[in-house]
Parts: sequence; structure tokens; C-alpha cells
Amino acid sequence: MKHTMITTALLCALLSAGVGTAAAEQKPDARMLERGRYILATSGCNDCHTAGYPENAGKIPVRDWVEGNPVGFQGPWGTTYPSNLRLTMHALTEDEWMAQARSERRPPMPWFMLRDMTDYDLKSIYHFIRSLGPAGKPAPAYAPPGQTVSTPYIEFFPKNLPEQRASK
Repeated sequence: MKHTMITTALLCALLSAGVGTAAAEQKPDARMLERGRYILATSGCNDCHTAGYPENAGKIPVRDWVEGNPVGFQGPWGTTYPSNLRLTMHALTEDEWMAQARSERRPPMPWFMLRDMTDYDLKSIYHFIRSLGPAGKPAPAYAPPGQTVSTPYIEFFPKNLPEQRASK
């Protein structure tokens, strides 16, 4: 009994100290949040993830950024929708975001841009989006090739491609 109490006390002390749990998330400062805002504004994130952003030449209030977009992108991969990053980031830990950011995604998401960013830039994006708070609705679900969708979508099917040379 005494041995069990000591083990339990030791385990509680280790857990409260963070041993055996996920690494603590970096606490964002003003510089990090501004960096995240800058990356969203300049790297094209808003072009897809903020409804109306390109049509309004980027003149969308920051409070309305990255709430997703019901307009899909259809191509040989099916139909994908820009996710609501405000809801996504609130459902992920920083470590989960880092792993997802470096994972392959369906087109037209330029996932390789995220893959190649520094840890600091990815964490800046994460914390800036979280600072905006959760808002909006989830994006429509992915539709596989050939499945009819009822939402608006933009087609990404190549046309008039030159003949490909035969492999040598």
C-alpha cells in the first residue's frame, strides 16, 4: 500500500512537471503573431481560405480571414475545398499542426510551401490563426473523382496539352 502511494505521488509529480507528456507549446509574442499575419497576407493562404479575398483585392477585414471557402477546386483528384483554418487550428495542438503542415495534401493546396517553411514560420501561422479565435463553418467534405457536387467549383483540368515525348 505504501509502495503504491509513493508510485502514485511520483507519477503525479512527473506529469505535473511535463515529463511523459507532449512538449509545451511555444508561447507567442507580438513579433511571432505579426510574422504569422504577414505570412498569411503574402503567401496566398487567404486567396483560397478566405471567401471573397481575391475578388476584393485582399480588402477583407482580418477578423474574417481563413474561415474557409465553400467554392471547391475540381480536377483529376476530385473536388477539394479550402478548409476553415480557424476551426482547424483550434482542434490541433502545435505539434499536430507541425506534422500536418509537413504532410502531402490534395491539389491545389501548395503543401510543399508549408513543408519547406521554418518551424518558426509554421508556429507563427498557427498562433496567429489561433489568436483570431474559432469562427465560421467547416468546409464541405472532399468529393472523389466522378462524384457530383452541389457547391460552386473551379475546374482545374488541363486542356490543349502538347503531345508528350515518348520516354527514351
